[in-house]
Amino acid sequence: MTFEEYHSYFENLLKQEAGQRPEPYDNPDYFEYTRLNWSRLNRWLKTGKLSDETINVMKNIKEQQLWIVITEPWCGDAAHIVPFIELISRQNPNVSVNYELRDSEPNRINDYLTNNSKSIPKLIIRNSDDKDLAVWGPRPDACQQFYLSMKEKGMTIDTIKLEIQNWYNDNKGAEVQRELVEVLTNLTEHKTKELL
Repeated sequence: MTFEEYHSYFENLLKQEAGQRPEPYDNPDYFEYTRLNWSRLNRWLKTGKLSDETINVMKNIKEQQLWIVITEPWCGDAAHIVPFIELISRQNPNVSVNYELRDSEPNRINDYLTNNSKSIPKLIIRNSDDKDLAVWGPRPDACQQFYLSMKEKGMTIDTIKLEIQNWYNDNKGAEVQRELVEVLTNLTEHKTKELL
């Protein structure tokens, strides 16, 4: 899917009547997560700011890349991360992006598990030969460490979810960008070394 198709799919889920929604959106909790995530996704698309460093590293991509983003509308992390991946990708016409749903064909997530779980979002960066150059996700390391520390303290899942949302709101995409800049810089430097 293109981003536009993913965005449309997301929006259409929210327009479906309660008895018509597919799994897991037939579950009121999942539907509510999805409704909140729709607001979050659209807010970041409108207000998300890219750093100069992010823009500059994107300008250095000279060869075609395919970015595959594995996501789902119900995923809270994806609502905060996917908009930044999309905004970043728009900085260079050499980058095309394909969005895939975790729970649908081709079920690519099975090849990109995190600690044996289907954690999303996942970003897979490939070259024009369809070879993986890098894989990133499901969330920035600083956010993951924050999550683990709350879990160790025995906080409830509802409290953890709220605190993670607050973390993303306060961070404003800075850690996502920092980590992706690092990934992309490493790819560029590796390519430069190959040419020498």
